[in-house]
Amino acid sequence: MSVLNMYNDFRVTFPEITKKADEEHIKCWDDINPDFAYSWFESLAKAINQEMNKGVPAQEYKEVFEFLRKQYLFGDDKVKDCIDVSFTEYMFWQVQPSKAE
Repeated sequence: MSVLNMYNDFRVTFPEITKKADEEHIKCWDDINPDFAYSWFESLAKAINQEMNKGVPAQEYKEVFEFLRKQYLFGDDKVKDCIDVSFTEYMFWQVQPSKAE
């Protein structure tokens, strides 16, 4: 699976958090463009972080984490790199530890 396929599958599977990630992405990039799918996953991490800071339990995103885990396990090196660099490095950034548990 390519990064673009992962991006498209994610958007269909998780429309609610996708909308929030799109809003975050537009703040930085002014537009949603599949050509920048790699960087969009950073916006996804930021959107989830914002949700947790609002008190939404991380457990609410268990299916998202499971989706990304499977993509990592079965994806090619570009998919793994995208998840490592664009998502994981930003996940839980500036989230209080008690909210990220």
